[in-house]
Amino acid sequence: MSNERISLRMKRVTKAFPGTLAVDGVDFDVRQGEVHALLGENGAGKSTLMKMLAGSFTDYTGDIQINGKDVRLHSPAEAIDNGIGMIYQELSLARPITIAENVLVGRLPKKFGILDKKKMREQTTAILKTVGLNLDPFAFVEDISPHEAQLVEIAKVMSHNPSILVMDEPTSSLSRQEVEKLFEIIDDLKARGLAIVYISHHLPEVFRVADRYTVMRDGKKIATGGISEVTASDIVNMMVGKSMTEFYKERKNKVQSEKALVVEHITREGFFHDLSFHAYKGEILGIVGLAGAGRSEMARSMVGIDPIDSGRVEINGKLLRLGSYSRSIKAGMVYLSEDRKNDGLFLRLSVKENILGAKIPDFCNCGVYSTRHEGKTVREMITKLYIQPPNPNVGVGNLSGGNQQKVLLGKWLACTPEIIILDEPSRGVDVGAKSIIHDVIIELADMGKTVILLTSDLPEMVGLADRVMILKEGHMIGSMEKARLTEESILLAANGEGI
Repeated sequence: MSNERISLRMKRVTKAFPGTLAVDGVDFDVRQGEVHALLGENGAGKSTLMKMLAGSFTDYTGDIQINGKDVRLHSPAEAIDNGIGMIYQELSLARPITIAENVLVGRLPKKFGILDKKKMREQTTAILKTVGLNLDPFAFVEDISPHEAQLVEIAKVMSHNPSILVMDEPTSSLSRQEVEKLFEIIDDLKARGLAIVYISHHLPEVFRVADRYTVMRDGKKIATGGISEVTASDIVNMMVGKSMTEFYKERKNKVQSEKALVVEHITREGFFHDLSFHAYKGEILGIVGLAGAGRSEMARSMVGIDPIDSGRVEINGKLLRLGSYSRSIKAGMVYLSEDRKNDGLFLRLSVKENILGAKIPDFCNCGVYSTRHEGKTVREMITKLYIQPPNPNVGVGNLSGGNQQKVLLGKWLACTPEIIILDEPSRGVDVGAKSIIHDVIIELADMGKTVILLTSDLPEMVGLADRVMILKEGHMIGSMEKARLTEESILLAANGEGI
């Protein structure tokens, strides 16, 4: 392969943090017109490697070549100028301002020193069209859906005409149909000669979109090759030394006859309508639906985060007074949000402070906070969930995505709930963290707790759920027992077929 066809070449790059060699002498290259999947667990070094390319870390050793030219990138602006486009899992969009202001940041058109709204509209509309979006450029980002925000982010990056594009978990907020649209965009970018680095923990996506793969583990490159030469099991073994078949082991059904949760005729106008269902002690109840079905909205209203118009909820035979999350927690029902960064964690606080965030009332006596039991609770969660590093004082914002998710789970496990609602509990985490989360879910059910599982990961739903309820456009349209659960049957049911 001639050098001219190599868009990106990284040679023996190394980056150390205090006490950690995050990237250890890694060679990595991407060719023009290919998708190269960069794989590994959270903490394997993938993000650090790409942050060097993005100009975020300059204190590294080794060489970086872009289109055959040696470069030293001192800032993200320099990276953009050298043709590097970065699409991170955690979006860089500012939520309180408009789409146009986000997309055109740093290059807003002006006329006589005043913002030219007409040009802003024209330029933003044209940029959004490249990813198939037809949104009002002056809509606020906080008012659009997560999948629309993801596509706005992609459009924003592509508007700088990069030659090398890094996509870090780009489908984490997209429905299956939207994922296919994104793949069509990627196919088009490949045809135009872009070099694409694709980071994802969702292996079916990797096999659909990638030409080559590189696996990293503990800061080192483990293997590189053609994606057609390996299987998903091969990739998992390279990443963690564990076979995929071990993730969903057969377990003895321990669902009890006693109902832990009874939901009757709950409605929030415009989001979900007249929903009724129940869940038993020891049951993992899955709730599935396509984007816009109302799953998260239902969960948030049930626990009192968002308003509810009518209906009733019983927990262990007692009526829950709706409209207050603190009352729900006290009654034994908690909710793990799908958006850990914005809704779940205090990123500037420590692991300890996050785990104890919902336990503060339990440690107070007559308004005075006692630290007597907090250390034991935090140690138990760190050990149980294998949170790395196992330091209760480290800032949560400095942890990998998988470890942040484990801290969020630990926060709610510390409340010893009877009912735990898990909204996309393994989204954007590596296979090792996913395995730990699954083990905890099964353990909770085996202890007689009730787990309500909301996930778009169909293998996860099939592997864990005892029963599945189907939501479509805010209405409950049916249910499926364990014996009927397959990826195909769930997808058909979510589309209103085969129930």
